[in-house]
Amino acid sequence: IRPVRTLTLAPSGTEASMELSGEVVPRYESRLGFRVGGKIIARKVEVGSLVKRGQVLMQLDATDLQLSQAQAKAALSAADSQLALAKAELDRYRELRAKNFVSQAVLDTKEANFKASQSAHDQASAGLKVQSNQSSYSALVADADGVVTALDAEVGQVVTAGTPVVRVARSGAIEVKVSIPEDRVDAIRQAKSVTVRTWAQRDTAVAGVVREIAPAADPATRTFSARVALPTPQADIRLGMTATVSFSAPLPPGIRLPLTALLNDQGKTSVWVVEKGKVKLVPVVLAGPQGNEILVASGLDAGQEVVIAGVHLLREGQKVSILGRPATTTGTTQ
Repeated sequence: IRPVRTLTLAPSGTEASMELSGEVVPRYESRLGFRVGGKIIARKVEVGSLVKRGQVLMQLDATDLQLSQAQAKAALSAADSQLALAKAELDRYRELRAKNFVSQAVLDTKEANFKASQSAHDQASAGLKVQSNQSSYSALVADADGVVTALDAEVGQVVTAGTPVVRVARSGAIEVKVSIPEDRVDAIRQAKSVTVRTWAQRDTAVAGVVREIAPAADPATRTFSARVALPTPQADIRLGMTATVSFSAPLPPGIRLPLTALLNDQGKTSVWVVEKGKVKLVPVVLAGPQGNEILVASGLDAGQEVVIAGVHLLREGQKVSILGRPATTTGTTQ
């Protein structure tokens, strides 16, 4: 009589819980940069500074931009003079043409000169507006209320247009970033409840909502990044805190077995079922893995006793004794 370890089958629970560690991050974080290039001459914020919409964060040396603006202004003044002269000549030649003192060809030339002067004036006016905008871009301002989370440039550094120099996290919406193992993505998509606890306040639970799950796994960790949003503002939860996210997901119906209970017999998956002190090989149909266990779709019923250790050492009809129970012997042992 061979001793075996068994498991009495029971229907699985209705819910499964899982905990993942994450970090509190802002939902919106902007990497701000200047719209023109230049040398930084002033930095007016520090990491952690609270900023308001329109507040100046950094300042560029605007000398070259101001000279370009003055040049555009002078070009517009010259275009004004040329336009006034062209208009005066056109009016004079129209009077002369009315008295038949000049030919129509000469008048057409003056009209063409006036239109060219008008176009040059419009071009100079647009150029001045562009240079005025460029001058205003020498000051980097916050586009929303928030907090400075990082500084990527310092005073004296020459930056190009679009280079990120300041990171600002917008006030209000925060969330927890977690990494999900490959085999738990579908379960978390079906999570019925999500709770968040910070390491600083473990006794306080906050309800969360799974806002998004990355469509592709991280190439290094092979995990899927997910964001858990906190719908209600929490003053005690700050950026950068360590948080624990608990997910409760419904379990699919079925019976679960440890992988050690499975036996591959002639290409079929089977398990040993103990009946009246003897083992019987029963084929089963598997539905898929559930963590460290396997879900059985059919072939077994609740209440049956299944061998979960030493399955390769048994044979059909062999008598067994169950570990942890008093041994009973009947008949002759072979």
